[in-house]
Amino acid sequence: MADGDDRQATFGSDGSLETDTTPDATGENDFGEAKESNETDGGYSRYTVSSLLQKAVRRSDEDVAAWAAWELARSGYAWNLWDRLNLYVVEDLRAGSDVALTIERYEELATERWEPAEWKGRLCAIHAALAAARARSTREGPNADEYFRSVADLRAEARERGEEPAHDFPVGDLEPGGEFDAIFDGHTGEGSKLGRGTRFFKTRGARVGPEGEGEHSARWQRLAMLLDEERDYSAAELDRAVEPVDSDDPWHEPETIGKNREESDESDREDGDEGGRSDGPDGPDDSHESLSDFSS
Repeated sequence: MADGDDRQATFGSDGSLETDTTPDATGENDFGEAKESNETDGGYSRYTVSSLLQKAVRRSDEDVAAWAAWELARSGYAWNLWDRLNLYVVEDLRAGSDVALTIERYEELATERWEPAEWKGRLCAIHAALAAARARSTREGPNADEYFRSVADLRAEARERGEEPAHDFPVGDLEPGGEFDAIFDGHTGEGSKLGRGTRFFKTRGARVGPEGEGEHSARWQRLAMLLDEERDYSAAELDRAVEPVDSDDPWHEPETIGKNREESDESDREDGDEGGRSDGPDGPDDSHESLSDFSS
């Protein structure tokens, strides 16, 4: 729940635990005894059960994850359960997992359509916990965050000493002409100053990962470039635009594209293509392809 963080444990000035137990979590436990603050129906601390749920998800222990979710839901701590499950999605599961949407849907059903502590709500809690436990577990998000924060501190300390940092971000200084030169197209201030327009973006900045463009996407890209009334792309440029990046060196781009094109700042300007046709040393470049090559 959105207000879950407001109900986390805090400590008073004397070191005692200060809690806010919701009305749904009061009453008697399974033994007929009045529940203490933050006690579950089974007689456990909700903090202990919540921690158990996260570790069970992380270790892919389905039985324990399902029980912990059930225990929190039936004990009146559904807000705590759903708050933690949504945290696990970003803290303990592999990026891109569709489990995030699954858990969101179960939470919606349990809290908006049904009562979270009732039978249907408890089933949603169990299903969500099982979905999380069965997903690919990883600590890549928190590990990356901790590493990047540490490197940021080291970089700042090194700059203060006037030294090069022992550890740096994986992108270095991010300057034109460097490893990531392709990012400096017309969408950036540096790229605009270099006169890098649509030609540069199409043949360098818009290229996709090692899997490459799909058949339809590649065809549409080529046709769009051929129909461009302001630029006349060579066959080499058409090929380069849809060529997948190298999985081992995804940022490499050649200085020139095609043996007949001398790429320069001037040739890439929006109004500097001079019709766009590139002439080779022996006359006009005949390597341009026609619409008929891709329109079928």
